[in-house]
Amino acid sequence: MDSQSIYEARIEGFNGGGLLLRFYSLLGFLPFPQLSPSHSCKEPRKSIHEIAKGLTGSRILVKVLHAEEEDRQLIFSEKEAIWSKFSRRVNIGDIFTGRVGSVEDYGAFVHLLFPDGFYRLTGLVHVSEVSWDLVQDVRDILGEGDEVKVKIISIDRQKSRIALSIKQLQEDPLLETLDKVIPQDGSVGPEASGTSGSKIEPLPGLEAIFQELLSEMGVDDVRINRQGFEKRAVSQDLQIWLSNAPPVNGVFILLARAGRQVQEIQLTTTLDQEGIKKALQQVLERIP
Repeated sequence: MDSQSIYEARIEGFNGGGLLLRFYSLLGFLPFPQLSPSHSCKEPRKSIHEIAKGLTGSRILVKVLHAEEEDRQLIFSEKEAIWSKFSRRVNIGDIFTGRVGSVEDYGAFVHLLFPDGFYRLTGLVHVSEVSWDLVQDVRDILGEGDEVKVKIISIDRQKSRIALSIKQLQEDPLLETLDKVIPQDGSVGPEASGTSGSKIEPLPGLEAIFQELLSEMGVDDVRINRQGFEKRAVSQDLQIWLSNAPPVNGVFILLARAGRQVQEIQLTTTLDQEGIKKALQQVLERIP
């Protein structure tokens, strides 16, 4: 157990909770949750007990999870053995085809398909990484057995954990449709409105940010230029972006959104793009 070595053990049989393994002269136990996902993905229609029956007599790679001589307990994990062998082959940014295992309130566990045709590792797609849409219930979008494309966004090798994302393989719908929501040529689209009509009310929280920005050296004026409405709500929280374009004639554009509303903010300033970024960071740090 202390060496963290990988061993080969023979499956002698099974009971209601897992497999019985022959380890040299000892008989140990491997709980079903510690089986590699490759077995259930290979035969998705079979119950875990049918899979266990088919595995009896075969040999699998395992690591010792727990060994207690006095209590005669010897617990194994195939998952940990597979993690040790295959986790070095994955990196942040890698894209995999995956199969959804279980779906929980906080996200979905997805098994990753390796080039050898086996589902070797499992990662978690947190509810916040499922979709750009607001997700009330993960089960409305993902179901057990679904095939999905996922991107690895973090790896914790000490805790044997992989964080995955589905939405990061898609463009943020705001960035994807910005030209339609707020036309960049100055015209007003069917769902956009300028300042020529009634006054645009700032999104909740924006007024406080405006006041703080005006106290920053180099910021002369802050006002909402126009607004548009997304077809779907991406987030109810206030979010602010800096435009990629540099200031033109002392005018810089910020973008803010909350719910479906998108507001274009015109910033009159003597600062360059980096200076604006620092000023905005300082302002957001001061506002609770």
